[in-house]
Amino acid sequence: MEQKNKKNNVKACEVFGKCGGCQFLEMPYEKQLKKKKQRLAELLKPYCDVDTFIGMECPKYYRHKVTATFSRDRKGNIISGTYKEGTHYVVPVENCLLENQKADAIMKTIRNLLKSFKIKIYDEDSGFGLLRHVQIRVGYATGQIMVVLVLASPIMPSKNNFVKALLKEHPEIRTVVVNVNDKRTSMILGEKEQVIYGPGYIEDVLCGMTFKISPKSFYQVNPIQTEKLYGKAIEYASFTGKETVLDAYCGTGTIGMIASKKAGNVIGVELNRDAVKDAVLNAKKNGISNIRFYQKDAGDFMVQVAESGDKVDVVIMDPPRSGSSEKFLEALSVLSPGKVVYVSCNPETMVRDIEKLTKKGYRVKKACGVDMFPNTVEIEAVCLLSK
Repeated sequence: MEQKNKKNNVKACEVFGKCGGCQFLEMPYEKQLKKKKQRLAELLKPYCDVDTFIGMECPKYYRHKVTATFSRDRKGNIISGTYKEGTHYVVPVENCLLENQKADAIMKTIRNLLKSFKIKIYDEDSGFGLLRHVQIRVGYATGQIMVVLVLASPIMPSKNNFVKALLKEHPEIRTVVVNVNDKRTSMILGEKEQVIYGPGYIEDVLCGMTFKISPKSFYQVNPIQTEKLYGKAIEYASFTGKETVLDAYCGTGTIGMIASKKAGNVIGVELNRDAVKDAVLNAKKNGISNIRFYQKDAGDFMVQVAESGDKVDVVIMDPPRSGSSEKFLEALSVLSPGKVVYVSCNPETMVRDIEKLTKKGYRVKKACGVDMFPNTVEIEAVCLLSK
C-alpha cells in the first residue's frame, strides 16, 4: 500500500524533482511525520522531550496563498510557476498537489487571458515587460478570493476589461489588486498598490474569529494546521484569566486575539505599519476590548516596558525564519516574564535562541511539532519555557 501511495503521488505531480518544493512527496505520510518528529527530537534533546507531532488528516491542497512567477519558455509560450531551487529558472506548474485547486484554476485563466490582452511578461534580464507575478489568496472558511497582479509599472492597459474577463470565468473572486514592483529585486511585492476591483482585501475565520487579509498581511498559508498550532500555543500558556500577555511579532494580531479570550489583557507589538492597522481593525471587528497594538520594534518595546516597571506574565513570540535577534533576547531577559511560548517555523534557529535563553534563567518545559507543510522538509514547532 505504501509503495502504491508513493507512485501515485509522484505520478500526479508532473514537476516532481524539478521545482524542489516537495522533498517528501514520494514518502508515505506517516513516515514523513515520524522523520520530522525525529529531527525535532534530535534538536531539542539537550532541553526536553517532544510531546507529539501533529499531522494533517488530508495532507494535500493546503496552501491557501499561491504565488506564481510569470515567464516564457524557449518557444515563447507564456508559463507560470515557481523558481527551480537555487536558480531564477521558472519551472512551469499547471497543477500543484500542495496548492489550493481554485487558485491554480484562476492562475491558468490568467495565463490564457494575457495573450488576448497583449500584456507582456516581465523579463528579468532586460527589465522590459509588465507582469511579474500573480498572488492568489483564498479564505479557507469564507471562500473569499483575492488576486494580486504584480506589475513592473502602474499602467496596465485595458485593466477593466481584463478584470471583467477574469470575473466571467471566476465570479467568486472578491477583489483584484495591482501591486507595483518596479525594482530589480527578488522580493515579490512592491510598495505601491491600487485596488482595481472590490474592497482590496478578503476575510477569513480562524479559531472562531474573523480576520482581514490584505495583500501584504502575514497570514498562515495552512489554516487547518494553524488552528492546531495556535491551540497548542494557548494550551502551553495555561492562562488563568489574569495574565498580562505580550504578543511579539504579532503581525495582524491573530495569536494575540485568540489568547485574549483566556488572558487578562494582551499587548501586540509589530514593526510593520500595515499589519498593525489590520490588527486594530481585526480586534474591533471581533469586539475584543482587552488588547492593544503598538507599531514598534519588539525588542525596544520590551526594554521600555521593563524600564517603566510594568509587568508582563507571558510572552508569545513567533519570529521569522532567521529567529530572534540578540537585542530581542536581551530585552526579553530584562522584561523577565514568567513564561515564554516560542512558536517557530525554523527549529534550528529556535534551538539557537533557546540556548541563549537557558543562560538567562529559563528552562524548557515542553515542546511539540505541527506539520504545517506536509510533503516538504519544513517543520513548525511550539515550545514552552519558564523561569
